[in-house]
Amino acid sequence: MNPQVKGFFDPATFTVSYVVHDPTSKKAAIIDPVLDFSPRNGRTSTASADALLSYISEQRLELVWLLESHAHADHLSAAHYLHEKTGAPIVIGSHITDVQRVFGALFEADDVKPDGGDFGHLVSEGETLPLGELEIAVLHTPGHTPACVTYLIGDAAFVGDTLFMPDYGTARADFPGGDAATLYRSIRKILALPPQTRIFVGHDYLPEGRSNFHWETSVAEQKAQNVHAHDGISEDAFVAMRTARDATLDAPQLILPSLQVNIRAGAMPPPSAEGHVYLRIPVNAI
Repeated sequence: MNPQVKGFFDPATFTVSYVVHDPTSKKAAIIDPVLDFSPRNGRTSTASADALLSYISEQRLELVWLLESHAHADHLSAAHYLHEKTGAPIVIGSHITDVQRVFGALFEADDVKPDGGDFGHLVSEGETLPLGELEIAVLHTPGHTPACVTYLIGDAAFVGDTLFMPDYGTARADFPGGDAATLYRSIRKILALPPQTRIFVGHDYLPEGRSNFHWETSVAEQKAQNVHAHDGISEDAFVAMRTARDATLDAPQLILPSLQVNIRAGAMPPPSAEGHVYLRIPVNAI
């Protein structure tokens, strides 16, 4: 049995969030939800997250999990908001503690629990979670970040930022704890799945020559066509390409607001004594 998948594209951050459900039991999970954020004035909106909830209501689904593929550096997570609305636990890879250690120190986020306790459930390689008559299998796929996981549900693999559409390639590996060789091995693990496995990516950036956004591909297509990681690309060649490419990339626009929220499972920092919430911008620190 295979899940039904609905993707929701956020054009502001090029992020794809997913609602995936078991068609028999109607049990559902949300993967990588977005909290809308304007860096111009610091305002947030829950419009994108509410669209996920509306779809779940319209389809008469029961939300049982909120799944994060990693701590995102390009958008704020709506997981905390959705947890408050629904009670569904927030799930992330157990190596989130490595990410919290680095960025908790950067932002002096003394409220962040060092054991990952801000999240509802930490998962590791080989662990499974129930989704009605289906199960969610966890693959640890680090390289982009140390905490990246892929969620395999039936014939569908949700790979976060590890792989993009074949004509765009792969994730960067220059964030703290990232590593190009590790990323290569994680990609090979994903591409060892059956060729018909559907792959759902976390972003699409519309490369030159393509006019429409896409976020579904397959293991077979990735192995044959991925411009960075198709069959025949050696680890050494991949590492050389990825290292050179990453050296040309700017930091994501929302990296500083995103990470201090996302290491808190999508919650904002504690308010000041006057009740104001502030996001910190460390100067000349990254």
